[in-house]
Amino acid sequence: MVPRQEVSAWRPAVPGVVEVLHARFTEHRYPMHVHDAWTVLIVDDGAVRYDLDRHERGTPGGTVSLLPPQVPHNGSPATAQGFRKRVVYLDMTQLDARFIGAAVDGPDFADPLLRRRVGQLHTALAEPGDELEAESRLAFVGERLRERLRPGLVREAGPAGRGLAADLRDLLDARLPGAFTLEEASGLLHAHPAHLVRVFSAAYGIAPHRYVMARRVDLARGLLLDGRPAGEVAAEAGFYDQSHLTRHFKRVLGVTPGRYSRAGRRG
Repeated sequence: MVPRQEVSAWRPAVPGVVEVLHARFTEHRYPMHVHDAWTVLIVDDGAVRYDLDRHERGTPGGTVSLLPPQVPHNGSPATAQGFRKRVVYLDMTQLDARFIGAAVDGPDFADPLLRRRVGQLHTALAEPGDELEAESRLAFVGERLRERLRPGLVREAGPAGRGLAADLRDLLDARLPGAFTLEEASGLLHAHPAHLVRVFSAAYGIAPHRYVMARRVDLARGLLLDGRPAGEVAAEAGFYDQSHLTRHFKRVLGVTPGRYSRAGRRG
């Protein structure tokens, strides 16, 4: 029997993200309400119909819906089977008040690139310890939303070239194995987070979050070969917990930390 509703919600440690909500509803109907944050909605199964500023709207497959803050809206299933949705709520640092009018006029985007980027953002937000990746994904989601809302808005270029990429790498290296946010880097280097990710990736062939994880995995390898237990290694190498270490270690090296450590002892 299919449950009538399933809800999970959390507040990740990612600047700009107020809340994440994953839910499945078959019968629930949201009354008219407002949020202080921007609502970025994707529907994975079924469809949602809603009213925004006295206009009826809907979310067919592949659509990204953007509901602006302080504008009343409701929501209900558009089919008898209900819907399954993922929502990320963004604060005004991601989209300021200039964009509210455009979002009211056209809140639904049939944009495969934006839809893919929002999905990637949710995947990163679901994993504790991957906040730098989530922040990178968010930067590109915000950039794409601004492009769709204000097509004539010139993209923030900021400083370019390997100099900026090297400066960002120096900042990341200085903080390793600890965390460093794109928001901090943006303030120090006076460049938009999306631009930082773009120039770093172009210069070094790897995204900043993958660079950090690769450096942490490299540190973990040495600690494991020193005979340190995996739980201690995870903490010392900057991972959220042992499962976080295992996931990234296996992605880089193809084996678990435990197997790697045993192979090293046999060698």
